[in-house]
Amino acid sequence: MAVVVSGLLLAACDGGGAAPSVPSSGVSARTTAAAQATSSAVAANPDATASATAPVPASAASSASAAVSVAADVDLENTPKLLDESGKALDQTKDEPAVDSPAFKKRLDLLWRAIVADDPSIAEPAFFPVVAYEKVKDIEKPKGDWKHRLMKNFHRDIHAYHDKLGSEANAYELVGLDVDAKRVKWMEPGKEGNKLGYYRVTRSKLRYKDPSGSEKSLELTSLISWRGEWFVVHLHGFK
Repeated sequence: MAVVVSGLLLAACDGGGAAPSVPSSGVSARTTAAAQATSSAVAANPDATASATAPVPASAASSASAAVSVAADVDLENTPKLLDESGKALDQTKDEPAVDSPAFKKRLDLLWRAIVADDPSIAEPAFFPVVAYEKVKDIEKPKGDWKHRLMKNFHRDIHAYHDKLGSEANAYELVGLDVDAKRVKWMEPGKEGNKLGYYRVTRSKLRYKDPSGSEKSLELTSLISWRGEWFVVHLHGFK
């Protein structure tokens, strides 16, 4: 899998043999550049940070090569941790989300598998968590909006992307995700009907190739962050 951030490439290749049509959780990879610097965590208080502006995540190049993989043992339910010991939703942070985090790469893998299989349930761990949405949105019945609008549209878009791949969906291979760092923004409270801030990046490109090696792409319309990790909130369009 490869992730391009403002011209920087995270490239992954199989350890040997023919590439699988869908990247597996154990695929070995080689990184040719690092994608983002990480800041220290700062708990976001909606009252204290209403006017604060968080820095846009910086992309930092690295000449080092390192073996990486889509780790099978990433605990997506607790990356990031959503609830405290009492079951209460934890606060947002201003941690900068990284496109090369093991959890995000695992979520991309699940998203692609869902599209290929025409099964949206596979990709639900990649979608913005409902407990986070309830804390973020300054609207009535946010849980209902999450379920009946956002998640419904997410399922619709996965079906649409599967249809776009056609009957040969299993023959396509995920190449990676192109993210324009210039589009990464910290959304202040009060924007988009939110009462907490979050990072947002729009119009990323999920790249894939056919058996001949020809590349195509699908839009990943909007990613937003929760506690230092990216999640999908709009897959194909905002409606």
